[in-house]
Order: sequence, then structure tokens, then C-alpha cells
Amino acid sequence: MAQKDQSPKPGKPGTSRDDRLKAALKANLARRKAQSRARAKDQGPDTGTPALAGKNKDA
Repeated sequence: MAQKDQSPKPGKPGTSRDDRLKAALKANLARRKAQSRARAKDQGPDTGTPALAGKNKDA
């Protein structure tokens, strides 16, 4: 039988899947935080509460 080539796959040596996932998660979190800050800045200070806050639902 023919043996399969056991050479390592091409790519950056030392970069494991966990390292790539960690970097992607960190970048994603930073992007989402920036988006959230931009939305909060555009909305102003009074829009942080729900529209029905303080109103009695049963009345």
C-alpha cells in the first residue's frame, strides 16, 4: 500500500486554532463595543430607558 504524505500543512507555524479563535473573538468584541458606543452617542442620554418605564400597566 502507498503511504500518505505526513508532511505538515502549509501555513504559519505555531498558530494554533485556539490562538486564531481567540484573536477573532477579541476583534469581534472590540468591533461590537465600538458599534454600541456609537449608537449610544447618537441616541443621546435620555433614550437609555424603555418607553413605558414608570407607567402602570394595570391602570
